[in-house]
Amino acid sequence: MEAARASRPYIGGQAVLEGVMMRAPTSFAVVVRSADGSLLVRERSMQSEATGLARLPLLRGVASLVESLRLGREALNFSVEQLERDLEAQAAAAGPRGDRAPHRPPALMTMALAAAAQFVLALDADGPPGPAPAAKRSGASAFMMLALPIAVMVALPQGAAAALNRFLHLGLAVQAPAFQAMTGAFKLAIVIGLMVTMRRIPEIRRMFQYHGAEHKTISTYEAGQALTVENARAKTTLHPRCGTTFIVMVALVSILFFTALGASLPPIRTGSSLLDNVVFFLVKLPVLPPLVAVTFELQRLFARYFTRGPLRVLLWPGFAVQRITTAEPDDSQLEVALASLRATLFRQEAMRDGGIAEASHAAAGAKPVPEDVRFPSYQALLEAPSLRNASSAGC
Repeated sequence: MEAARASRPYIGGQAVLEGVMMRAPTSFAVVVRSADGSLLVRERSMQSEATGLARLPLLRGVASLVESLRLGREALNFSVEQLERDLEAQAAAAGPRGDRAPHRPPALMTMALAAAAQFVLALDADGPPGPAPAAKRSGASAFMMLALPIAVMVALPQGAAAALNRFLHLGLAVQAPAFQAMTGAFKLAIVIGLMVTMRRIPEIRRMFQYHGAEHKTISTYEAGQALTVENARAKTTLHPRCGTTFIVMVALVSILFFTALGASLPPIRTGSSLLDNVVFFLVKLPVLPPLVAVTFELQRLFARYFTRGPLRVLLWPGFAVQRITTAEPDDSQLEVALASLRATLFRQEAMRDGGIAEASHAAAGAKPVPEDVRFPSYQALLEAPSLRNASSAGC
């Protein structure tokens, strides 16, 4: 059993609107539950691992973040499209007057919610970096995915620290360690405030329940247990490789990073505190990739070696904030997460065995689950010949 566990692939995932995305080194799947209770599955192969410089420590962190954002954007777009189809079907069923038609959120609002949610959930239980499958590209959504983290994690906290510095007449230079500590405190406060606010939105709270389902499912898999609702239900909603923990660690590491950066540069004195802050903000931007890379390596180190014993205390800040971004899922949400992992592992295991699994299914008259297949229920998905035995024993 231990040898089997060691050979299992590294699994990552992310919650989406009414669904869960899972990814393995050579496969990717997202499962969304429709309003009628059916499960819509999209799965495909991926290149097994990053190549060249993207495999090196530090650089792999940036590669993994880029891949997670790209895969997450595709999965979110897929879930938003399904939500819109459900709303249109319900509106049509309500008749011409639409007395019972549900409120349809504006496209921009839906995009903003999706971007904000992905900011919180990106790099969640991250898998190994590798080229992602091609996705539909939206200039507006891509811009939001890039602009939101910079605004929330860099520009807004520094602006808040500058405002407090001026209001209290502290006279701190923008490069001073005390100013950077104050910026870090605002960074954590803003991020936690954003998460608490998002949790109050019904659609996002349900997304946080799927986030908990994703963690429980991955923990079940990592424990070598059968991928069943009963086993997953008993697991915790917290996970050391969570994207929420990553964000908290970025906030803490950035205090040291930007303090060291400020001390290494000549004093910025333009004669205007506003302009000083603008200049230092621009200086920070090229440092963001190394900051992400170092934090990525630290999180992997903590998740691998600090989950037991006294050093587990280092994971507590991330776990505390995860209690905001995860919620206890119901069994139907666990089914979606389990279905997504089963679909991912089916192709992963087939490709690992050099196509043997696919060939045996083809010989039996079954085919691998193609892109965008709908199952009327979770039980129907489990009974599909192509998925029936996908890691059913968890190893």
